[in-house]
Amino acid sequence: MSSLKTIKLYDHAGGPNPPKVKIILRELGIPYESVYPDKIKEEPYTDINPNGRLPAIEDPNTGLTLWESGAIIEYLIDEYDKEGKLSYTSFPEKWQQSAWKTFQMSGQGPYFGQRMWFGEKIPSAIDRYSAEIKRVLGVIDAHLTKTGQPYLVGSKISYADLMFVTWNHVLPFAMGEEFMKDFEKDMPKAYKWMQELEARESVKKVYADIAEYSAKHGKKH
Repeated sequence: MSSLKTIKLYDHAGGPNPPKVKIILRELGIPYESVYPDKIKEEPYTDINPNGRLPAIEDPNTGLTLWESGAIIEYLIDEYDKEGKLSYTSFPEKWQQSAWKTFQMSGQGPYFGQRMWFGEKIPSAIDRYSAEIKRVLGVIDAHLTKTGQPYLVGSKISYADLMFVTWNHVLPFAMGEEFMKDFEKDMPKAYKWMQELEARESVKKVYADIAEYSAKHGKKH
């Protein structure tokens, strides 16, 4: 896609949602540049994203400005994955990948995020969101076990798989080492799936870039 103009990605070094978009951009070979706005709750950024959150994109190839990571990924797939590298157009796979995308956005992301939110150790909150993390991973493990396939939809990786990567990446921090040991033992299919996704070059490059930026600018990631 060398003829494409560079997409502007409004980014930050912490949090799983901007790298979720960057993984898709890298997988599809779409050129992009990260811009790190200082203030996101006021203009001019709220003219780009009225919700005042990251990420958002400006695509000079189509003139589109878009926010919300799920919507951005859906757009990138529709606009730039014409060959189906990361997506299905066939029935029922097209809708199955959409279901997993929605599960990531409504299940995995919110529950994993809430588990990491509480600075105070509130047992009831920790127990609730830890249980939800285990439930979400259990859904994935049971599905992969039942289908016998390496990915959520069939034998081919899709954007739906990749959307889970960045929140899974924070599991050791959110849940601790003991959980990770039990995770590998109790949910081997989901654990293997997660490890294989983390090993992809696009994922490693995105996290290497984050580490480099964080080291240079003193940001946590």
